Amino acid sequence: MRRRTFVQAASGLAAALPVRTAPGAQRLGPSDIEALRARTARLRRLDTVLGGGDTYRVYLGEYQATKALTRDATYSEATGRALLSVLAEQAQQAGRAAFDSGREADAVGLYKESSTAATEAGDSDPLGNSLAFLAHQQVAGERREAAAIAARSCEAITPHTPARVRALLHERMAWACAAANLPRETERALLAAEEALDAGDDGPQPDWAVWVDGTELRIMAGRYWTELRRPLRAVPVLSAGLAQYDDSHARDKALYLSWLADAYLRAGEPEEASTAVGRALDLASGVASVRPRQRLEPVLSRLAVHRGLSAVDEVLARAAV
Repeated sequence: MRRRTFVQAASGLAAALPVRTAPGAQRLGPSDIEALRARTARLRRLDTVLGGGDTYRVYLGEYQATKALTRDATYSEATGRALLSVLAEQAQQAGRAAFDSGREADAVGLYKESSTAATEAGDSDPLGNSLAFLAHQQVAGERREAAAIAARSCEAITPHTPARVRALLHERMAWACAAANLPRETERALLAAEEALDAGDDGPQPDWAVWVDGTELRIMAGRYWTELRRPLRAVPVLSAGLAQYDDSHARDKALYLSWLADAYLRAGEPEEASTAVGRALDLASGVASVRPRQRLEPVLSRLAVHRGLSAVDEVLARAAV
């Protein structure tokens, strides 16, 4: 099945999926929490092929239904903490979809609600991740503040934090440091992420972090070196990582290709940058996310300086359609 056909089918499924309702006086136990967690994980798979414009309503509905359960259902203290942990996870999922669809204020509110739920649950892993998401959101504004929030996210790491969660939090710390033009701190955080992955999967990994692997980390390192204006370091690792990254992750691969294009431009290679932009445009087509185009706009503006080169003229004409 072609990706576009699958996207259209999955988009219809997301729009039609009924939101759970919370019956009054329901008694919840551990099996109910596991069912909620499994459902949340299944719905997360939609994010692989769909943008936040398609998934936000579904994810927000899930979060609101679980929030109603915290008020209306009955449960033991342990089950209540587990329920709040799921709620924190769902708030992050809805927040990410909000951010992806351009609802930035909604995203911030959901990340803060996630942080509150995780704190009440006594669960440090989603707490750290909610802070990492907040730091990512802040990067567009006060970048030093974003780095400070990201540092707090890493402080949530405990001896029991799974390897991929540790890697994810350090990786997001590296991004905040790169955006704040802190190269030493960026490299230190990337090294910590690599060490966490090298330590291996030391037990069950939460579904929201299972995608973190060596390929992901190479791509992120390339993004960060691009942000730090080190194209000779960025291009090799980005190219290698993207060669291993499946096109089914269309939105994310389009985003990452924008950094590769940026790095090529900084290295004085506008034709190679044009090729990367063309691939990004192909992948982003039909994906309900504002981010690929937002990322590509400044790259396209810089490419325009090189009008007259056939590769550049072609991709600028495509982008203008």
